Amino acid sequence: MTVHYVLDADAVSEGGHAVVTIEGKSIGIYRINDEYYALNNYCPHQGAPMCAGLVSGTTLPSDVYEYEYGKKGEIIRCPWHGWEFDIRTGKSLFSDKIWVKTYKVNVQDGKVGVDLVRK
Repeated sequence: MTVHYVLDADAVSEGGHAVVTIEGKSIGIYRINDEYYALNNYCPHQGAPMCAGLVSGTTLPSDVYEYEYGKKGEIIRCPWHGWEFDIRTGKSLFSDKIWVKTYKVNVQDGKVGVDLVRK
């Protein structure tokens, strides 16, 4: 296991993300509830830059003109075609056969590290 320490933990604000390049791969580092997740910046559909997509949640039943979300801040939507994925797991919301590659994250001494071996 080779961990690549790529940025300071405080460089990613809560609910935010940063895009880094490791060994030629573009990877998004997301911070959700003080946990860090690493996601390949490549949509499995047609190669869109995933990290340019909107981060939101799943919609729950709510009143007209109101939006109530489940998994708020945990879902990323592809900027080209709207395919949605769970940032924590990379799993799509529409198929068990499609996902975005995720990587194991290690935070040590205030640094965020990514292991390129898929978790």
